[in-house]
Amino acid sequence: MNIKESTENQKMKKVTPPSFIKLAMRNMVKKGRQSIFHFGLTAIGFIIFILIIAFLGRPTLPH
Repeated sequence: MNIKESTENQKMKKVTPPSFIKLAMRNMVKKGRQSIFHFGLTAIGFIIFILIIAFLGRPTLPH
């Protein structure tokens, strides 16, 4: 094994895997419409959840 081969092996070992953000964005681009649909469902569910919490936690005013 000569010096050139060892430096090439070191370069190959230093390659880091892609970050989770890059993987998530790549996956979102691949699945496109399904990702947007799931995001919409999540947003609507979150808004409904917040409205329910606001309704249950509203102050009661004396008459």
